[in-house]
Amino acid sequence: MDTRDRFRRSLNHRNTIRKREVPMRHKVIQKQPSSKMCLVCGLENRIGLKASFYELSNNELVAIFTPAEEHQSYPGLMHGGIASSILDETIGRVFIGRQEEAWAVTMELTVRYLRPVPLGQQLKVVGRIAEEDDRFFKGTGEIILPDGGIAVTGAGKYRKLSLDKIARDGVDFEALGWRVVTSTDDPEYIDLGE
Repeated sequence: MDTRDRFRRSLNHRNTIRKREVPMRHKVIQKQPSSKMCLVCGLENRIGLKASFYELSNNELVAIFTPAEEHQSYPGLMHGGIASSILDETIGRVFIGRQEEAWAVTMELTVRYLRPVPLGQQLKVVGRIAEEDDRFFKGTGEIILPDGGIAVTGAGKYRKLSLDKIARDGVDFEALGWRVVTSTDDPEYIDLGE
């Protein structure tokens, strides 16, 4: 057995352990808006993830996307920086809509890589708020593989800011293409876990 085979075998052994603890089906309350050029949600970004975000009845947020070849590191595997980006966006977006005119800006993010993330398969990313005060919130999230296994986890601290403090020149939502784009693929319920 060469080094690569031992590495793959060790990954497969560890990968059989981590699954989402409570597999459940949750009702989708609403779909969140997307923009034109955002790396994560941008519908016109040629190399973007084109993730769709759904607010659930349990106050979690789920992103659904399928990573493509443009998102790889090693052949067939998603880049760790892309995994970090989708986790950051999903956790930060949990706050959208909870407080009028306030958005989330990342202060810190810790990511743990547990399993390789394959390309070409639909993935779910779950985010939630763990604690919150008037100015900040802490959130957690995970990338869930098609088999229900948890591939990557994240925890972050976010600052609540108004858009005029984030984008000093103002925000033109129409120019950004910031809107909800419905699809026949939008789910009514989302299953999390096995």
